[in-house]
Amino acid sequence: MTQDVALTARAERSQELVERGIAAAGGRGCAVVVEERSSVNLRWAMNGLTTNGLTTSRSVTVIVAGSSGLADGAGVGVLTRQGIGADGVAALVAEAAAIADAAAPAEDAAPFVGEGPAASRDRGGWDDPAGETGAEVFGGLAEQLGEVFARGAAEGRESFGFAMHEMSTTWLGTSAGLRRRHDQPHGTIELNGKSHGRSRSTWVGRTSRDFADIDALAIDEEVRTRLDWQARRVELPPGRYDTVLPAAAVADFMAYLYWSSDARSAHEGRTVFSTPGGGTRVGERLTASPATLSGDPSYPGLECAPYVMARASSPLGSVFDNGLAAPPAVWIEGGVLAALPSTRFTAGLTGLPLNPAVDNLLLTVAGASASLEELVAGTERGLLLTCLWYIREVDPQTLLLTGLTRDGVYVVEGGEVTGATTNFRFNESPVDLLGRIQAAGATEITLGREFGEWAQRTAAPPLRIADFNMSTTSEAS
Repeated sequence: MTQDVALTARAERSQELVERGIAAAGGRGCAVVVEERSSVNLRWAMNGLTTNGLTTSRSVTVIVAGSSGLADGAGVGVLTRQGIGADGVAALVAEAAAIADAAAPAEDAAPFVGEGPAASRDRGGWDDPAGETGAEVFGGLAEQLGEVFARGAAEGRESFGFAMHEMSTTWLGTSAGLRRRHDQPHGTIELNGKSHGRSRSTWVGRTSRDFADIDALAIDEEVRTRLDWQARRVELPPGRYDTVLPAAAVADFMAYLYWSSDARSAHEGRTVFSTPGGGTRVGERLTASPATLSGDPSYPGLECAPYVMARASSPLGSVFDNGLAAPPAVWIEGGVLAALPSTRFTAGLTGLPLNPAVDNLLLTVAGASASLEELVAGTERGLLLTCLWYIREVDPQTLLLTGLTRDGVYVVEGGEVTGATTNFRFNESPVDLLGRIQAAGATEITLGREFGEWAQRTAAPPLRIADFNMSTTSEAS
């Protein structure tokens, strides 16, 4: 066997699973999604590396329509398996087909997406091998961590943290002839610093596609500054405070807003985006602030798949829409609710335009260019947060959320941080927050502390919010 033939055979492994799955469906409507993933990680504690690892995996998802045909409202069977080879795909399809035949008609049933006369036929390197990552991605980081550990030990600080980088390659095929391939890199670093018998603690997180833009020394400097701020303790009661939210906290709020904004739930009167008596608030001004919430698959540093990849149906996506184009979308434009994420089914149900969800989220405020430090400098008296966690929904009708602050709440007086206070439980709606923006900074790529694992590609500005509701104190550290 020549080298070219050997490389082709190896490259076609996952691609062949797609073709075998579609063939095994025997003329039924079908989609097959195969994902290969490689991931590498570093973990450290108490100023020393502890563990590292490299993992690889492959999953196969088959989506099979019932034998009655989509025109008759067929059921659907959806199954995902790890680690199966070519011989297991036909059995997986047969199992999914049996589920589909026994299932009630799927309300979102629709013809599977094909190429279509206007569809792009760029398969994104369909025949190429899967993308991979490896320990070399951490080459520069590992060197810097050595200096971080030495500096921490000399200053009586401890560094704890985790860095992860993964590359996933996804192949998608449908019985209607569509073939798509997408490579998605993703990395994060989270550094937790502690000092003075672990009585002080703070956190900094970053996200990156390749770690070339990660500066661990700068992250450690930010940690050191925040720990120093905690040297002075200021007792404050619960109440409403002008509060500076860093981009990470803003991203967590906006992620929850986005996940709660599907067209169907709004149309049925179940969300903050519903109109009393029926319908949605699309076209209504939500805030006087010139805030824009959007998604863009080509946004630099947050690139994502420009089409739907759904392994299960949900209010934000339908398995029947796999491969459907997901172009840039504007959800809130200059403070006005411009659109709600929808599938083909929910667009028809609500009468709203079709707007597939996009796998990144961007908040911008027109004309804003300040840094976090400048927002603090412009605060006469208030608070500066580090991050949020344990966020839960209280009331879907207003999108009221509750949660806790974590790893440092700082007191700002006369434009300067003068100390740290207790953690608080907050009660706030992200929609209301947009209406109480006092000042905004420049949008930056960020990692949410609470939802960064799921909302992996976000950009947001730091914001100063008037009268942020700190409802009770919290013992959380």
